[in-house]
Amino acid sequence: MKIKRKRRSRHRHRHRSRYRKPLLAFGLLLAIVLVLMAAYGAVREIGKSNLRKKAAAARPQMVQAKAQELTEEEEAVWQEGWIKYQDRIYAYNEDILTFLFMGIDKGGDVAEVAEGTDGGQADALFLLILNPHEKTIEVIGINRNTMADVDIYNEEGAYVTTATAQIAVQHGFGNGVEESCEYQLKAVQRLFYNLPVHGYAAVHMDAVISLTDLLGGIELTALEDVGVAFEGKEKGKIIIHEGDHVVLDGEKAYSYVRFRDVKVDGSADMRLKRQQQFLGEFIQKAKAQTAKDITLPVKMYQEITKQMVTDVTVDEVAYLASTALDYRFDKSRFYSLEGETIMGEKFEEFYVDEDVLYDMILDIFYEPVDTQE
Repeated sequence: MKIKRKRRSRHRHRHRSRYRKPLLAFGLLLAIVLVLMAAYGAVREIGKSNLRKKAAAARPQMVQAKAQELTEEEEAVWQEGWIKYQDRIYAYNEDILTFLFMGIDKGGDVAEVAEGTDGGQADALFLLILNPHEKTIEVIGINRNTMADVDIYNEEGAYVTTATAQIAVQHGFGNGVEESCEYQLKAVQRLFYNLPVHGYAAVHMDAVISLTDLLGGIELTALEDVGVAFEGKEKGKIIIHEGDHVVLDGEKAYSYVRFRDVKVDGSADMRLKRQQQFLGEFIQKAKAQTAKDITLPVKMYQEITKQMVTDVTVDEVAYLASTALDYRFDKSRFYSLEGETIMGEKFEEFYVDEDVLYDMILDIFYEPVDTQE
């Protein structure tokens, strides 16, 4: 009997241990998840603090290109930074956050290059604007052929002069990493009347492949025929036709945003429209998936780290991602610079309509002031 009791005792002990191990494993997993959530929350708060400091340090320098004379009543309440335009007074929205995204015409990992013009051109240029007052996300697409003030540097990296040229070439000067980004950022800011930009990201265009695949593809209706953009014997071969409803995998997405037939007039304009369409669908899908997995933007950030140069930190990404979930974004919040494309001596040149640009800046970045209050 004693032997049987001992056997039953050992059997019960083994039976309990089978339950205890899963419980211990579950408890350990739960503890890990809680630690990760706490760590993510801490990272998010650090990012929030850093961006607030950047916003506080940034000050608009909107040129009073179209300034009007003030009335005596307006002079009595006037504040630095205000602008009077078409009989209305505007103040810069100091809580707005603006980021410059550059798609560089290079592949592979980012690597520093010698001074000169080998830094790569910014074939895609977008300003992403987060407005906490309106809780909106807005995007401005910049034509890569926009004629703007571009700083010219020699092979030793010394400044030579400032010339009017396609804005995309500015990134080519410098070392291909931070220096080139700073040059490109400066050129874009000058175009936008020196508005503050709180961060930048320059991504080699083939990063689109891994990012698209990470989201499971991007669904859209093709705006025009698109050929293979990869180097090789099939380059230019049409793989997507105008009107096709497709789910782009990584490689097709690369061709969709990269392909351009330079023999066709206005090809840069049409490519920009495709890039805007793709980016709009990408943001919508990323936003929806982030609602289910708040760590997704950090995963995306880490996925392309070697193909990207940025001054936006991972903690700032964490904060922006969680904040942007509550912001509205749709196709109506996509803007393009208006103007005219003409054929220059060698390449297409896009000239911005300065009046429309000025109005756009006031509409997006400024808010009306009621001086009667």
